Amino acid sequence: MYRKIIVLVVLIAVVATTGFGCKTVSQDVQQKMQPITLNYWRVWDGPDDFDPLIQAYQQLHPFININYRKLSFDEYEQALLDALAEDRGPDIFSIQNTWVKKYQTKMTPLPDSISMVYPVTKGTLKKEVVPELRTTKSVTVTDVKNTFVDTVYNDVVLMDNNQPKVFALPLSIDTLAMYYNKDLLNNAGIAELPAFWNKDFQQAVKKLTKQDLKGDLIQSGVALGGSSNIERSSDIIAALMMQNGAVMMDGKSVTFNSIPPIFQERGYNPGMEAARFYADFANPSKEVYSWNNQLDNSLKRFIDGKLAIFFGYSYHLPIIQAQAPKLNFAIAKFPQIEGNPNEANVANYWVEAVSSKSKYKNEAWDFIQFMTTKPEQVKKYLDKTKHPTALRSLINDQLNNDELKVFASQLLVARSWYHGKDFPAAEKAMNEMVDSIVANPENLEQSVNVAASRVQQTIGQ
Repeated sequence: MYRKIIVLVVLIAVVATTGFGCKTVSQDVQQKMQPITLNYWRVWDGPDDFDPLIQAYQQLHPFININYRKLSFDEYEQALLDALAEDRGPDIFSIQNTWVKKYQTKMTPLPDSISMVYPVTKGTLKKEVVPELRTTKSVTVTDVKNTFVDTVYNDVVLMDNNQPKVFALPLSIDTLAMYYNKDLLNNAGIAELPAFWNKDFQQAVKKLTKQDLKGDLIQSGVALGGSSNIERSSDIIAALMMQNGAVMMDGKSVTFNSIPPIFQERGYNPGMEAARFYADFANPSKEVYSWNNQLDNSLKRFIDGKLAIFFGYSYHLPIIQAQAPKLNFAIAKFPQIEGNPNEANVANYWVEAVSSKSKYKNEAWDFIQFMTTKPEQVKKYLDKTKHPTALRSLINDQLNNDELKVFASQLLVARSWYHGKDFPAAEKAMNEMVDSIVANPENLEQSVNVAASRVQQTIGQ
């Protein structure tokens, strides 16, 4: 914090001594040169991760100070809601992509253009820095569609006064991948894991699963079939449904329990069959049985060396590396359906938004655009955090990064599956659907229909 203050003071001093604050500038320019502080709240990344971006921005706008605050995930949303309600909230805040509609009334959309003062060097013999007021067009909804991976447009562009508006922008996007314990595969004689949800995959799971004489699972082949003790279980289920051809949402209607037109002739319900496939891995009567709800959390079980295949995001990688530095593991792409040309994955990410109560909406949006849409600036953040990119133009760069290439290679087929206002309730509905199917497999249709109805309640009509 002290270093940021020093940097700001030095910048202002430099500007003052170079004539940037001269009395000949217009009143509009003088007003734009008044020092302000933007308060910025996030969860996962620390101040050091944003220092390069903030310093680069302050070189262009030395009168804007950015006060970055990191909160823990457990306290974040309640603290944010309380602060916004009491008019002491941040100017910029970060939310999950699944929260955008919930927070729409608390956010201000991106304006069509923004006017900012920039230091411009003028003169031939005697150089001097002169303040110049520039009005630049903001990123349009079409720019969002063309610049970011496809799912972003669907998540951040919402209707406002019957016009599509940009309500937030992302710094990165994550995708599900397959982590696997190489030692457990070696011991089972499996040289390479199948890339598809086929019989080979099921046979591999069977070989990798071990039970004791009591029938208790002492080693799990894969973390599938469970709910609360599987990391991001609702995302895994949604990915399976989408891969199988289910339409998660049609407008404002939840439809993952319905038969899409392409399957109506043969009466095939892709959502229900995907749910059945998932739940089978927790059914003791099935050959693929490898999981139950009495086991430890899937991430912990993988770290402990008791789980062969774990499905997770890139943010799980540093956790595994820190807690199990000697674990011999690798990462592969999330499996797909063999013969299906339409790949699918789930997009998991956070977006940056401007509070509707901010006194500095234009300046806040200018900073968000600066750090999310300019590749040279985004790279500073991605290099620090090791996150997959949200920009299409940076995907090829990350395909050459050993730790990120798997996640980056799936970005173009990643989708968001939820567009309601209570994601925790939707997740709970999906998890309870799985528990219901595992407990009573014959009630598959009823379980899926109930889950769809409960998710629909979080969306409204």
